[in-house]
Amino acid sequence: MNVMAKAEKKISSAFIYFFGSFGGILFGYDIGVMTGALPFLQADWHLENAASLVGWITSAVMFGAIFGGALAGQLSDKFGRRKMILMSAIVFMVFSVLSGVSPDMGEASAYYLIIVRMLLGLAVGAASALVPAYMSEMAPAKARGRLSGLNQTMIVSGMLLSYVVDFLLKDLPGEWAWRLMLGLAAVPALILFLGVLRLPESPRFLLRKGDEAQARKVLSYIRKNPAEIDQELASIKETAKEERQANQKTSWSTLCSGKYRYLVIAGVGVAAFQQFQGANAIFYYIPLIVQKATGQAASSNLMWPIVQGVILVVGSLVYMWIADKFNRRTLLMVGGAVMGLSFILPAVINWMMPNMNPMTIVVFLCIYVAFYSFTWAPLTWVLVGEIFPLAIRGRASGLASSFNWIGSWLVGLIFPIMTASMPQEAVFAIFGIICILGVIFVKTCVPETRGHTLEEIEEQGTNHGRVKASNPEN
Repeated sequence: MNVMAKAEKKISSAFIYFFGSFGGILFGYDIGVMTGALPFLQADWHLENAASLVGWITSAVMFGAIFGGALAGQLSDKFGRRKMILMSAIVFMVFSVLSGVSPDMGEASAYYLIIVRMLLGLAVGAASALVPAYMSEMAPAKARGRLSGLNQTMIVSGMLLSYVVDFLLKDLPGEWAWRLMLGLAAVPALILFLGVLRLPESPRFLLRKGDEAQARKVLSYIRKNPAEIDQELASIKETAKEERQANQKTSWSTLCSGKYRYLVIAGVGVAAFQQFQGANAIFYYIPLIVQKATGQAASSNLMWPIVQGVILVVGSLVYMWIADKFNRRTLLMVGGAVMGLSFILPAVINWMMPNMNPMTIVVFLCIYVAFYSFTWAPLTWVLVGEIFPLAIRGRASGLASSFNWIGSWLVGLIFPIMTASMPQEAVFAIFGIICILGVIFVKTCVPETRGHTLEEIEEQGTNHGRVKASNPEN
């Protein structure tokens, strides 16, 4: 026991925050890896004309994630954040390897891979729920905004990593390339597992289980001032008491009550719009999009995912710089407007100039990704974390997450079906219209949360969105 205590004391706060957020790498890697694997998989299994199967293989992870996030949230309250992150890493490793060794059995192979990727999605969904929860419970209040940005940076870094791996493996024989791309996802999962083995449990969970001594010890690793530790322990106790009381007084029907309906619609609506705006259509299918636009083989277009991965990483860093300098609504509306135009303009230009350069659509997609990366991508979860009052926070956040995953799954599923039945520019124009509808939604239905206390935000909900005219800094 003394040896364990000495080992724990050597853990730096930087180590805790790095591996605490490293689950985002897994999340991002699996979002991105299919982008490069899919062209080789299609050729190997002769799925070029099987749009629905391609959609299911791609979106199966997101379908599993719908349930993984909800399941992990409940289990982590019983077993702890750390243990569930470890379990997620194991599940991720196992089903990544099983994806890479998919048997070649004709059409049955596709159904095997769909099922395996659904089970893999349980780990992806769990990571998406557990990592922010663990980080928020470990980070000091003054650093939560930046560490929220760190989680987003980890996710997009995982996507970029998968794009680079796909590019490096593209010259292998087709039947080996996609298998290694999918199977190598086990490597970051193994790194996460080994790193989390040394992480402590969150002090909030420890206090809920009555282990105040251990909670104090964990806080001593990441807080320097003993008075700060005492104050935070008291605050955690008070918050836990309030949450227990709130959970006893609320139910799912409470979300529809007049007092909370406005805020629930706002938070859940933003989470849903983030996915239905079509970002994942680009992330999953960019090589196929370029192939359809230019006629070049998708397997030779794997530099484009790297370009968009770099844009995403840079955008996440830009967000961390501007996060507290502009209102949430302003960034969402500006970002949504540019994203919508980036989707709509290629269709308009193609209608007016039928012989336009086919790469025009790809350039506009890069503009879309750039604005998405520092507006809707990170701000959706910042706003969801701020907008729900304590009494409904657990249920409302879970509902928002579910709608987000449902949107991600549906976009991944139907995009290849849509592009098989209509021009690519028309498909993106539809997503562009959804982006503009998202801007209107933010303008009319979402209150400003930057600089407002939870009580002020709740008052806005009670008054059906009558936003105060006060300066958000006040």
